[in-house]
Amino acid sequence: MTTHDDYAERYELYRKAAGEAATFNKTAVFDAMSDAGITTLTVTFDSEGDSGQIQNITACHDAEARELPDIQLEILQASWSTGKHDGHDTTLRDAIERLCFDLLSQEHDGWENNDGAFGEFTFDAATRTIELEFNARFSDFLTSSHTF
Repeated sequence: MTTHDDYAERYELYRKAAGEAATFNKTAVFDAMSDAGITTLTVTFDSEGDSGQIQNITACHDAEARELPDIQLEILQASWSTGKHDGHDTTLRDAIERLCFDLLSQEHDGWENNDGAFGEFTFDAATRTIELEFNARFSDFLTSSHTF
């Protein structure tokens, strides 16, 4: 039987491993972008009804759109069961998607649930930073009661 303390400990190990994997994957993506001459990436996402997806990835050299090269790179993924990293090779496109999904889960866990969310990541190769614009959707209602 798993206790609350066991779960909390496992979750902390997973969070630490996920953070380390995101740092490694961010470096791998930025290195691949630089090698390919990509100065910015824009990644849009959208979700609702318990499902979320990456909508589009746009690569640019300065302001000129470029094809995302079909190259392989190694990324890490945190394992929930062990709290360690599993490494594997994947395409640049898949590495970008994985990194975005991991960052969304890190900052806005459950972003895909209910009314969902939408937004955009902007990767800047010069500063090696990723900006996230996140828009959460929510249902609202107004109740009015009158006695006459």
